[in-house]
Amino acid sequence: MISSFEYSLPVIRGIQGGREYYVSMCPLRLLPKLFPFEGEEMPVEMRSKRSLNRSRVPEISNYILKNPTNYTLGAIAASIDAKITFEPLGNEAESRKIGRLRVPMDAILTINDGQHRRAAYQMALKANPELGYETVALILYLDLGLERAQQMFADLNRFQVPIDASLNILYEHREVKANLVKAVVQRVEVFRCLTEMEKGTLSAKSDKLFTLSSISHATLSLLVNYADWGMEKQVELAADFWSVICDLMAEWELVLRGRLTAAKVRHDYVHCHGIALSSLGEIGASLLAVNAENWRECLAGLQEVNWSISNPDWQGHILCKGGVSKSKVSLGWMKGYLQGRLGL
Repeated sequence: MISSFEYSLPVIRGIQGGREYYVSMCPLRLLPKLFPFEGEEMPVEMRSKRSLNRSRVPEISNYILKNPTNYTLGAIAASIDAKITFEPLGNEAESRKIGRLRVPMDAILTINDGQHRRAAYQMALKANPELGYETVALILYLDLGLERAQQMFADLNRFQVPIDASLNILYEHREVKANLVKAVVQRVEVFRCLTEMEKGTLSAKSDKLFTLSSISHATLSLLVNYADWGMEKQVELAADFWSVICDLMAEWELVLRGRLTAAKVRHDYVHCHGIALSSLGEIGASLLAVNAENWRECLAGLQEVNWSISNPDWQGHILCKGGVSKSKVSLGWMKGYLQGRLGL
């Protein structure tokens, strides 16, 4: 009797790996009914996915609520453990791929990828019920047992790569901080011409001196006390500061004019590395706080610093195991070292 009651889902049928799968659109208000929370007390080897990290859910939910007219989240992939029936709309080539999927209401639908999005949608719906009329894409697979479901989870996550920090800043248009940093880069000629905007690390042959992510970290450190300023004033202040720094770094100017290669400068000097930029940003924040009128003159001593990578002062502090360290300890040491050389 129970199996006579069914969900009827409009779907598009596809083939992947020799098996049928279906794509549908689900109203957000129906997600909790189709995919109730599963108990997580069972051993991990008996589950088909990772356990729900509840600390991630509010972040995704807040993202939805803060951007109700332009949020973007991916599809939810799920398996159906039941006997289903696909009814095509017609017999023509294309119409055989479009139709309705009849799913018994007692079927077990298990999310293979997207459980945090599903939980976030439910949380967001409590704050804004109007979201319930929006839809999320569902990719539905036929359940072939625990082993296949676990393999599916592994496959779905196999090639996922975190977005590089620099590219994330470049493509982020909602966050004020990201837009601020990009505006600063455009105002400072050396940054505009010599910054890698996509990658967080520079290859040995790169013609860039900096990464967008390192400039972002340093600039936000510089402006830590000016969050209540308008964006344009912050951009103006940061651009002024970094322009002064650029004038004090002769090698940066030589690279900009094509008289030195970026690769040689990165290899021979430490001042273009992220740890140096962050140290300068933090020193700048301190200078602006206590000496807002004469901070430019205070920075003049940077010309006297031996920035060469062969400087024995760096060894064991920011040069460790043959490379430039990125640790907080090294950052703190370099900030103190530069403050000492500047007489601060």
